[in-house]
Amino acid sequence: MPSSVVSAISYDPSRKTLRIIFVSGMIYDYKNVPEEVYYAMKSSGSKGIYLNQHIKGRYAFEKIKKEVEDNNWNAQGLS
Repeated sequence: MPSSVVSAISYDPSRKTLRIIFVSGMIYDYKNVPEEVYYAMKSSGSKGIYLNQHIKGRYAFEKIKKEVEDNNWNAQGLS
């Protein structure tokens, strides 16, 4: 099911970084996220609810300026 808030997610296991691309085009990288958290979010019924309950406030993040997806990331669209 598509998310009304999250457009795509990807994960870099070498950096333990979860990238979330929002429908608005904003990109956030969440740091030191365990890989199982990425898989749990990926399989959750609501990406937005999962984000609010399990990621926001628990992991440091970096706001990436609004831009077209970085080619170094393999973001998964949520359709």
